[in-house]
Amino acid sequence: MNRIAAIVLFVLGLVLVILGVTKILPGAASGGGGLCLFGIIIFGLSFIPVTPSGASEEPPLSVGERLTAIFYEPARVFRNLRAHPRWLAAFIVIAVAAAAFQIAFTQRIGAETIATATIEKVIESGFIPADRVPEVRAQAIESAKSVGTRLSGPINAVVGVYVFMCILAGLYMLGVLISGARIKFWQAFCVAVYAAMPPLLLQNLISLIILFVKSPDDIDPIKGQRGLAHADLGLLFTPAEHPYLYVLGSTIGLFTIYSLWLTATGLHNAGEKVSKGTAWFVAIALWFLGMLLALGAAALFPAFVT
Repeated sequence: MNRIAAIVLFVLGLVLVILGVTKILPGAASGGGGLCLFGIIIFGLSFIPVTPSGASEEPPLSVGERLTAIFYEPARVFRNLRAHPRWLAAFIVIAVAAAAFQIAFTQRIGAETIATATIEKVIESGFIPADRVPEVRAQAIESAKSVGTRLSGPINAVVGVYVFMCILAGLYMLGVLISGARIKFWQAFCVAVYAAMPPLLLQNLISLIILFVKSPDDIDPIKGQRGLAHADLGLLFTPAEHPYLYVLGSTIGLFTIYSLWLTATGLHNAGEKVSKGTAWFVAIALWFLGMLLALGAAALFPAFVT
C-alpha cells in the first residue's frame, strides 16, 4: 500500500515538474519536485518493517483516542505506539495545520509582498550580481502571481514536515542506541510526529487568530511564515541590534519546553529500556544541536534575521 502511494505521489510530482518546466503551469516545478522527493522517501521507507516493540496485550488505541489523549495522557499514548506504531493520523493533522496556515498567510499578506520581501533580502545578502537585480526582482514578483507557485507552497510545507520528521526519527534512534537502549525506526518516527503535533497545532491555531486580528502591515512577510505565536525569550531582543541573542532566545520558550517534555516522554515509553534520564538527555541534546544550526544559519544569512 505504501509503495503504491509512493508511486502515485512520484507520478503526480513528475507531471507537475513537466507542467512547470514547459511553462504550462509556471511555478509548479518546485511543488512537483517536492512530491517526487516525498514519493521516493516513502518508497524507500516502505522496506523498513512495521514491527511491534516488546510484548503487549493492550489493543491499539483508536485514532480519536490517540489524537486527544496525547494532550492529557501522553505516556499512555506512547506506550501504545510502542506496540502499535501508527503515525498517519497525527501527521495528517500536522500537515493540514501547516498547509492551512501557509495558504491563509499567503492570502492575507499577499504573494507579491512575500516574494518582494524575500528577493530584497536575497539581494541585500549579495547573492545576486548588481546587473541582474532588476531582472531577478521582476521574475520573482511575476512568479509569485502564478497558480503553480501558490500550489507549490503548501505542498513543500507538507513535504518539508515529513522530511524533518524522518531526520528526527533517525537522530532519536542514534541517540538512544548510543546510550545503550533501543528504539525501532517507526517507534522513533511516532515519537517525532506525536511529540510535535500538540505544540505545532496550538502554534498554528494561535497564529491563524493573530493573522486575521493583526494588520497585515504589522506582520513580517518573511519571519511571519514560521508562525506568529511567540512565547519565547526572543521577544526580549531586537533582531537588528542583537541578532544572535534573538535567535538563541527564540529557541527557548513555552512551546519548546512542551515539545521537549513530550519528546522525552515518548522516548521513555516507546523505546526499550530507555530511562527517563536518557530520554531527556537525547531530547535536550537534539534541541541544542538545533540551536547551533539556527545560530549558524543566522551567521550565514544575517539579512533574514534582521
